[in-house]
Amino acid sequence: NNLASKPVKSQPLHIVSSDGFDIYIGKNNYQNEEVTFKIADSNDMWFHAKGVPGSHVVVKCNGKPDELPDRLYEEAASLAAFFSKNSGNDKVEVDYTLRKNLKRTSGGAPGFVIYHTNYSVMATPRAKI
Repeated sequence: NNLASKPVKSQPLHIVSSDGFDIYIGKNNYQNEEVTFKIADSNDMWFHAKGVPGSHVVVKCNGKPDELPDRLYEEAASLAAFFSKNSGNDKVEVDYTLRKNLKRTSGGAPGFVIYHTNYSVMATPRAKI
């Protein structure tokens, strides 16, 4: 049976925000790499729980990152908090920045990035928008 010989590649989680923006969430380091460097454009917003392993959360900004509603930041940060090692905490610090501010590390593992220009927000971990 040929169907059983080809494993199905898992896909990043896709959610539509309450304001209609597409949000992509990587569920492992390969999906994090995909959402950050294949799905995201340079002016999309990127969210990640600060200082702990977790999902890369990307908000597609349609070329207008300055026009995002405040609620969208809260929703994306809550998702990044939920899909992190600190998801059991009441509040999780989440960093966010434009995708263009992220750099791969030479020889680094898939999904591992560094960034210096970012903002942080405290978020309540939530999987639902």
